[in-house]
Amino acid sequence: MRGRQMGAILVEELALGAGETAVVVKDSIAVAGYPTRAGSRALADAPPAAAHAAVVQALLDAGCRITGKANMHELAYGVTGINGWTGTPVNPRYPDRVPGGSSSGSAVAVAAGLCDFALGTDTGGSIRIPAICCGLYGLKPTFGRIGRDGVLPAESSLDCVGPFARSLAMIERAMALLDTSFHAEAAVARPRIGVVAVTADAPVAQAVAARLAASPVEQVPVALPGMEAAYDAGLAIIAAENWRAFGHLARSPLLGADVGERLRAAEAVTAEQLARAETVRAAFAAEVDAALDRVDALVLPTMPGLPLTLAAAADARATIGSTAFVRPFNLSGHPALSMPLTTADGLPAGLQIIGRRGGDARLCAVARALDIVTEQSGGADQ
Repeated sequence: MRGRQMGAILVEELALGAGETAVVVKDSIAVAGYPTRAGSRALADAPPAAAHAAVVQALLDAGCRITGKANMHELAYGVTGINGWTGTPVNPRYPDRVPGGSSSGSAVAVAAGLCDFALGTDTGGSIRIPAICCGLYGLKPTFGRIGRDGVLPAESSLDCVGPFARSLAMIERAMALLDTSFHAEAAVARPRIGVVAVTADAPVAQAVAARLAASPVEQVPVALPGMEAAYDAGLAIIAAENWRAFGHLARSPLLGADVGERLRAAEAVTAEQLARAETVRAAFAAEVDAALDRVDALVLPTMPGLPLTLAAAADARATIGSTAFVRPFNLSGHPALSMPLTTADGLPAGLQIIGRRGGDARLCAVARALDIVTEQSGGADQ
């Protein structure tokens, strides 16, 4: 497998299509003629996919060139990107830190310059977390906007396919290729921004505050008191849905220890817990909608702390809290964009911008007011 020779970034190198725009797709997304293994030894013998996933077909129809299938955290059920079977992709910008998961290989492929953009999936932060770790832009679109036919797991009420890129302009281009109804909008000159009250580590909070202070925006304080309950509800729903999709693998000795432990625990989610989670989903979505009625977008850090070092990430249980600020917006279904920042010490952080449901193009237009590209802010490629 040549991908292993590329620092475990790709599990397959491909040459589909002849366009100039090169794209890598996550290995939970079907490419006809190749197995969809989702980074798992337990799926090593998966048969070749009979057809392209809808997103792959859309990109090929739009004239893109699919150059590889990217490595990932096993079964998309983890946030570090560490994978003992396929190998862990090396974070190009911060090699001592995790690449982020679950869309680790997709993020690393973009950061390493192997493609123009890459596709990941995001059920609880799996695009936005790797985007921070690797110094990229990552967009989780409005839930349901981008078709998931041919994506594992087959059924999800949280998961979204979305792009990674080195620039906001390329994020918008990727969205237009994926969805012909997406049309980039003119930049919003001085947007009214709701700054969500959250508690983040000092270096992260300072990086976010500095970016906001340097941007031509009007800041308005916003409270989202339902975030903690939304986080817990999101965990319950992803557990139940992953159990339905992959529970038959739960006791396979071929599963990685971290994913096996999470999957076996998922069996214990009860119908009552799921009913409560759905009540929380409706309430939190309405809470976010109400907040967005008063502002153009909401902002908060993408993660409460810095991406973990590879050594610290060995304790898988210690990593779940890194999704505290991203997972609630999978539950609510709102589009969420992570923009790269760096701390005063040159370490990776991220600014997360939340838009109205269905307003993905408007979200990107608002984000341009905050997109101050400097040597420290993660970069160019405009």
